[in-house]
Amino acid sequence: MATLIGKCSSLNAIFLTLLLLNAPFPSHSADPDPLQDFCIADLAGGVAVNGFPCKPASNVTTEDFFFDGLIQEGDTNNTFGSRPTQGNVLAFPGLNTLGISMNRVDFAPGGLNPPHSHPRATESGVVIKGKLLVGFITTGNVFHSKILGPGQMFVIPRGLVHFQVNVGLEKALIITAFNSQLPGAVIVPLNLFASTPAVPDHVLTEAFQVGSEVIDEIKSKFAA
Repeated sequence: MATLIGKCSSLNAIFLTLLLLNAPFPSHSADPDPLQDFCIADLAGGVAVNGFPCKPASNVTTEDFFFDGLIQEGDTNNTFGSRPTQGNVLAFPGLNTLGISMNRVDFAPGGLNPPHSHPRATESGVVIKGKLLVGFITTGNVFHSKILGPGQMFVIPRGLVHFQVNVGLEKALIITAFNSQLPGAVIVPLNLFASTPAVPDHVLTEAFQVGSEVIDEIKSKFAA
């Protein structure tokens, strides 16, 4: 009898272990897996929960599966000298529920894609043109960086602060990909110094250990 009970306990332990190993832990996944072939986003639809409502299949056309929004070079005549062109579900509704998206980022000489993070996605990218310094910081405050040229690829783990800067003499271009239809972007300088309503000055002076005049000067750089 004791032997039988021991065998049952062992089988239960094996079963529970297999169940845990195959469970879809949220921390190990990106966007939820789709339960249908496609779900073209109805951006004007009702309440969206982890995605947009589907356009009726009878209204879907071939054009819903194609997107030419990354063809055009972005205007880099701005504060940072860079311009991301987003190919997420808001621009390309065919990506809805598929867990992927892509961006094009153009850089003027010396242009910077400022420190930012993507809370919902890991980012990978490939340099198409130019020479870029790509860097990110871990949660342990370790800085990793490398100068990349055409054809070279990089990866930024999900949620980590990172940047790219054009260190060449010509324009630069990268194409980036994400394991989310809507990865989001937390742009550090804009979040801290150009939010609405504004982050209180005393919070920023304490955080950066500087006087209020420094904070005011930085905020003035981002004033509308």
